[in-house]
Amino acid sequence: MDDTFRRGPLLLLSGRANHPLAVEIGERIGKSPDAATIKQFADGEIFVRIDRNARGRDVYIVQPTVAPAENMMELLLLIDAAHRASAARVTAVIPYFGYGRQDRKDQPRVAIGAKLSANLIVAAGADRVISIDFHQHQIQGFFDIPVDHLYAAPVLMKYFRDLKLDDLVVVAPDVGSAKMARGTARRLDATFAIIDKRRPKANMSEVLNVVGEVEGMTCLLIDDMVDTAGTLSNAVHALKERGAKKVYAAATHALLSGEAVKRLSEAPIEEMVVTNTIDVPPAKRFANLRILSVADLLAKAIDHVHSNESVSQLFETLPDD
Repeated sequence: MDDTFRRGPLLLLSGRANHPLAVEIGERIGKSPDAATIKQFADGEIFVRIDRNARGRDVYIVQPTVAPAENMMELLLLIDAAHRASAARVTAVIPYFGYGRQDRKDQPRVAIGAKLSANLIVAAGADRVISIDFHQHQIQGFFDIPVDHLYAAPVLMKYFRDLKLDDLVVVAPDVGSAKMARGTARRLDATFAIIDKRRPKANMSEVLNVVGEVEGMTCLLIDDMVDTAGTLSNAVHALKERGAKKVYAAATHALLSGEAVKRLSEAPIEEMVVTNTIDVPPAKRFANLRILSVADLLAKAIDHVHSNESVSQLFETLPDD
């Protein structure tokens, strides 16, 4: 690539939320992410320092904003440090954008956490955001800076294409994931089904009906995230009760909170396929969990942005038209 199009030497930084992913990205672009010191004082306050010259450089900070909230604060401090160090451009690489589910005021007297998080990132000094699979697409509009919204679909679909599953039906575990599931079904030449459910309260769901033919079929449940796995495990059991031959599940973001590991370990599921947008610790890994890497996708996005090239060619597989 012609270096005349670059805005300055690339500097890759990593927060502590998903350092292994940052290392993978660094290996692909030939840069070490170990260029910052991050520690906490005795009272828990976070301290960050960039250990290399950032003046005039194109800085990329890899940090998902998964809970706890310290991860968001760590990202903000790294952005602020780079901005104050006279970086030419600061890009926040946020594989998983936390607070994305709080994207609208659907109840009285509630916060819109996704918009607040976006405001904080912009106020800290970020010039651009790269992220994967926002919970809702409109979150892109919450930022007053450019956003490159990538999709994990190419990574996930390549895996399932290689499995060559027969009689495949892609199932949306709820109405919210129907668009993603429908697009996946079309690209895998599969049929489509949807689960009708109700949610009595947060993190609790109840299956009412399965719309579509699943008897004797191989089912693939797909969603943008798996949190407590209540919806997913209920869906797996519902599909098996209705005669599904095999059930696979896929999600971009593996939050795996609460009883998720127990539920998925006990569910009659062939594989739970996720990506490494969130670091999955050993304690949350189980026998039929498969973790795919998005490092190549993010490394290509960083390289294209750094070289002022189009990122749209990375959208080879979109959720839907």
